[in-house]
Amino acid sequence: MNNATISDETLILITTAIIMGTLTRLITLKLDYRQYPSYPNGYFTHCVLGFIAAAIGAVAMPAIKTKNFVAMTFLTIAIQQFRDVRRAERESLVSLENTEFTVRGDAYIDGISKTFESRNYMVLMVSLVTGIVMQLLEDHSIPMQVGAGVLAGSITFTFLRIFTRGQTVGQVADVAIGKVEVKGAELFVDDIYVCNTLGTENAHKMMAEEGMAAVITPKEQHYRITLDNFGQRQAILFEVCRALGVKRYHFTRKEYKEGKIVVAIVPIIRDEMFMMQVIKETPLLENVTKYHGIMKHKYISKGE
Repeated sequence: MNNATISDETLILITTAIIMGTLTRLITLKLDYRQYPSYPNGYFTHCVLGFIAAAIGAVAMPAIKTKNFVAMTFLTIAIQQFRDVRRAERESLVSLENTEFTVRGDAYIDGISKTFESRNYMVLMVSLVTGIVMQLLEDHSIPMQVGAGVLAGSITFTFLRIFTRGQTVGQVADVAIGKVEVKGAELFVDDIYVCNTLGTENAHKMMAEEGMAAVITPKEQHYRITLDNFGQRQAILFEVCRALGVKRYHFTRKEYKEGKIVVAIVPIIRDEMFMMQVIKETPLLENVTKYHGIMKHKYISKGE
């Protein structure tokens, strides 16, 4: 009977680790201008998943201590669960593509689904490290165990958050509001040709009077590789349309000489500063980001 009873020390360990892991998910699950995940149901779903991930990490050390290695199979179940989270997020976003002003694109959806999967791993690691440290200090007082566990979990969270934090468009490019000009059926932004589809007088008037545009200029030449990617430009256009709304038109165009990217739109909410902020905070997609530091010419010259 006593063997089946959880000791107070073990209960405190599990509770502390679960709290640390759940707090990790709550902190990373922020609702920003992109309005994703949806509130409140999407929020609630991911909070529950975070709690489950924290619980799995929390019971790992007590299971090892009692030589209950069968219980460790929960870790493999957790990995499968997190993969299912990624798959579910991808399927959900794909199914919503035809309801948006403009599509997110496959590249952006893939990045979002990977992010939600990785955040559950982050929760698991924080909870696991908290439990390990508290278990190693089992001969010390309860307050010392809890304090050391919380400190270790916090350090782990800080490290993982820095490690997994991606770049944004604002870190690799300058964003400025462009001058919209309509010449016949053609649209120009800062003398950069955008399109020739403004064939009606109503289109001319709407774009000239209500249109907004931004010009994205890469800070260095090699950043053009990332910004020129269609998936990245689609993600930028999507965030602008999602944040400001679309009254009628939305365009994106690449300028080939200097690598500038133009985003033009007739928005519902006309706010130039907000438009610039949205573009700057749009994440760079992992599958299109290139690390210039490893692209050494000597590898190419040697044929490697």
